[in-house]
Amino acid sequence: MKGISPWAINALDSFRDKHTEHDQITIQKFSFTIIDTGDSLWVKLKKKNYEPIFFRTCFSPGGNLENLKIRKSTNKIHFTASSAIGDFKIDISFEDAEFPILKYSSSLTLNQAITVPFWPRDILTIGDLLCPQKDMGEIRHSQVGNRTGLLYMDFPERSLRMLYFQNLSSLSPYAEQTGTSLREVVGGDVPEIGLALPPSPIRELAKGAEIQLSDALVCFKEYKKSTDNISRDYLDMLASIYTRFEKPETSYQNWPEILDKGMKDLIESPGCWSQLDGHRYFNAYVSDYETPPEIMVQLAVLLPLVDYVAWSGKSLEVIKTIKEGLPSFYDQKLKTLLRWHPAAESKLKGDEEQKMPMVMDSWYLHHPMLNLSRLALKGDKVAESLFLDSLGFVIKVAKKFRYDWPVFYKMDTLEIIKAETKAGEGGEKDVPGLYAHVMLQAHELTGNKKYLLEAERAANKLTKIGFKLMYQANNTAFSAGALLRLYKITKKQKYLELSYTCLASIFQNVQLWECNYGFGKHFPTFFALFPLTDAPYTAVYEEQEVFCAFHDYLNHAHGVEIPESVRLLCAEYIRFLINRAAYYYPPMLPAEMLSDEVKMGEVDRNLWIALEDLHDGTEQNGTVGQEVYGAGNAFGILPRQYIRIEDESFLIFCDAPMHGIRKSKGKITFSLQGHHSTMARFKITGKVNPKLRFTIVPGKSATVKNKMEDLEYFVAADERITISWKRIG
Repeated sequence: MKGISPWAINALDSFRDKHTEHDQITIQKFSFTIIDTGDSLWVKLKKKNYEPIFFRTCFSPGGNLENLKIRKSTNKIHFTASSAIGDFKIDISFEDAEFPILKYSSSLTLNQAITVPFWPRDILTIGDLLCPQKDMGEIRHSQVGNRTGLLYMDFPERSLRMLYFQNLSSLSPYAEQTGTSLREVVGGDVPEIGLALPPSPIRELAKGAEIQLSDALVCFKEYKKSTDNISRDYLDMLASIYTRFEKPETSYQNWPEILDKGMKDLIESPGCWSQLDGHRYFNAYVSDYETPPEIMVQLAVLLPLVDYVAWSGKSLEVIKTIKEGLPSFYDQKLKTLLRWHPAAESKLKGDEEQKMPMVMDSWYLHHPMLNLSRLALKGDKVAESLFLDSLGFVIKVAKKFRYDWPVFYKMDTLEIIKAETKAGEGGEKDVPGLYAHVMLQAHELTGNKKYLLEAERAANKLTKIGFKLMYQANNTAFSAGALLRLYKITKKQKYLELSYTCLASIFQNVQLWECNYGFGKHFPTFFALFPLTDAPYTAVYEEQEVFCAFHDYLNHAHGVEIPESVRLLCAEYIRFLINRAAYYYPPMLPAEMLSDEVKMGEVDRNLWIALEDLHDGTEQNGTVGQEVYGAGNAFGILPRQYIRIEDESFLIFCDAPMHGIRKSKGKITFSLQGHHSTMARFKITGKVNPKLRFTIVPGKSATVKNKMEDLEYFVAADERITISWKRIG
C-alpha cells in the first residue's frame, strides 16, 4: 500500500469510535450503515465478516458539520447540515434490484466565496490501518481523460465486484465556475479512490451559489472467481446504472439537408481532392496536399456513398471517379494493396512513424480489404478481383505474426518497426477480430472453408487478451460483429462471449455525461466515443463506423438471445450519435471554439466537411483537421435511420435501429431494436402532403406530438410499428 493522505488517516481514526451511526439497511447480503464522523457523512458497506468499504457522501473541511437534520422515506434518506462554509443537502438512497444499488448526491450553498485547493476522494476500501485484511481491491478500469467518470473494481477476498459511476453532467457548474476540467476526476489508488473535485486555487466559487459536489451511483455483485464474466458483468452493471440517471434530451437533426450540403462540398471543394496519374483521389484532410492518397481514405468514403445510392435510387458520378483509381494501389510484386499510392510515396517525409514508404499500420491492411469485400458481395467485379488477389498476402502476414499484430511493420520484409503501443501493452490487440471479419467475408464470397478456419485461428487469439481489448474503436466494433457471426456459424459459445468482451471494451471508452462548461456548452457530448484508449478527443470517422457496426451487430443478433444490456447500450449509442454527429461540422459551431492552428491541411469554417476532433470544454476543436474520410457521417446515417417510400415525397425517420421493414401500398411495418426502458423518436418528415392522413399503430406506450407540417411520435424503443396513410378530401 502506498502512503495515504492525512484526510484518510483522520477518517480511519474516526471509524474506530469517534462517530455516530444514524441508519442501517440490509439489501440481499449487503448491510449499509450511515455514519457521521463530524467532517463527513459516510455510508459503510458491510458484507459478511469482510472488511467494510466506506463511501463519503459529503465533506466539510475543518470537521464542523452541525445541525444535522434527517427526513426519511422508503429506502431514501435526506439530510441537511450546516458548516462554516455553507449549508449541505445530502440524499442517500438504496435499491434492491438485480444488483444492489447505492445512490448518493450532495450540494453546498456557500456562505462566502471560496477557492478549492484540494478535495479528498470519496471512497475508502479499508476501515482500519491495523487490520490484517489484504484485500483493498483491484481497479479494473477507471476514468481516462473525458470518458465516463467510473471505477470498475474487484475485491477478490470479499468475492465482491463494484461499478461506481459519478454523473459528471451534474458537476459541470462547478467546472464552469472554477474554470477547471472534469478530466480524470474519478480514479485514485486503493485504498483512496473515487471522485476528487478538481483543485481551483485561483478562480473562486461565488457566495450564495448552490454547487453540486457529488452525484454517485454504485452497484455491487457477489461473484465466485475474479475472472468470471468480467465483461458481461461490466455491461450488465453499466446498463443497470444507465437506466437510473437522467439523460439529456435529444433533438431532431435534419440529416437530409446536412447530407445535401456535405455532398456538394465533398464533390465540388478543391481542398477535398488531389490529381495523380490521370485519376482523382480524396485527400485525407481538406487541403492536405502533402500526404499521398491512401487506399483506406478512398474506400472509407466510397462505401457510405454506395449505401446512400442503394437507399435513394440516385446515381452519383463521384462513385465512378473513386472506383477508377482503386487498382492503382495494387502492387504486382507483393500481390497486395498498398496503403499509400505508389506513384506518390516519395512525398512521405517520415515526420510520423507510419509516414514512410512500405510502412504499414496493421489495421490499415485489413480495413480496405473489409470494404472491398463488401463491394464484392454487392457484385462489384473489380473490387472482387482486388480483394481475392490480396488475400494471400493478408494471410501470409497473419501467420508471420502468429495472429498477434504489431503496430507498424515493413510490407516488403515484414520487419517490425513498432511492436507495442506502449511498453508491456502489446500491439494492435483488436486486429485479430478485424482479420476474422475479413476471413468471414472471404468465406461468404467463395464458400472456401479455409477462410473460416483462418477466422477461428485469429478469434481464438482474443481469448488471451481479456477485458481491455480495444485498440481502435471501429475495428473493435467490427470484431464484435465478426465474433457474433462466427458463433452463429460454429455454435461455439466462446465466440459469442468474446463479442461481449469487444463491446465491453468499447463501452469503457465512451463519455456518459454532458460537458456543459466552456466550449462544451455549444455541442452535445453525451455518449460520445473516443477512437483510441488514450485519445484526448472524439473523432467523427471512428464514431460513424461504430454506428454502422452496431447496426450490423443488432441485425446479426436477430434470433440470438443476447443480453438486454447489449441491446440497450448499442441502441442508445446509435440514438445519441444521430443527435451529436451534426456538431462535427464547422458551420454548426461558434467560430471562437475552432482552433487557428491545424495539424493537417486547413479548416474551412464554412465547409460541410466534418472536423476530426472534438475536445473537452476547456480546449478548442478542429486541431487535427477537417476529415474528408469522415464524410461518410451523413451518408451512413440516412439509409439506416430514414425510410424512403417509393412514389411518396415524405420520409419516415427513427432514431432507434430498425429491423424487418415491410412495405406495401399505403402501409409500412417495422420493428425497433432498442430497449423497452427508453423512448424512440420517429417523425414523418420531408414534403408531407397535407391531404394525407396517417394512422400509427404502435404498442400502448405511444404518445403523439404534432409539429407544424411534421408529425413526431415517441414510442418504447422495442415496439413494432405500423404506419398507414391515405388521401382525404
